[in-house]
Amino acid sequence: MSPLAYEYVVLRCVPRPEREEFLNVGVVLHCQAADFLDVAWSAPRERLLALDPGLDVDRVCAALDFLAGVCAGDPRVGAVATKPLGTRFGFLKAPRSTVLQPGPVHGGVTADPAAQLAHLLARLVR
Repeated sequence: MSPLAYEYVVLRCVPRPEREEFLNVGVVLHCQAADFLDVAWSAPRERLLALDPGLDVDRVCAALDFLAGVCAGDPRVGAVATKPLGTRFGFLKAPRSTVLQPGPVHGGVTADPAAQLAHLLARLVR
């Protein structure tokens, strides 16, 4: 398979924006040519609570699960999940919350979008 262009955003948990501290908790990867959109995430409770002991980690995980539903096209998460992949990626890369924020959009090429997502998660999140 020849290399395919993809875009991705790193998801950041920013429990106290005024401190400008964050922890990378996920990656959303979109590859239009492969009809691929997925998210991989990890929200280690102890690391998140080190940033803010009052953070509702379960709520952060629920927000990440919501994003996974959007990627998967699960209509239970709302109408956005029924939109084309590119529209869903646009929704996911737009800031919606002060606590869970997407970073800037980056790009690259890969022959295997799913493997690239796993690589980015391991490199940027864990």
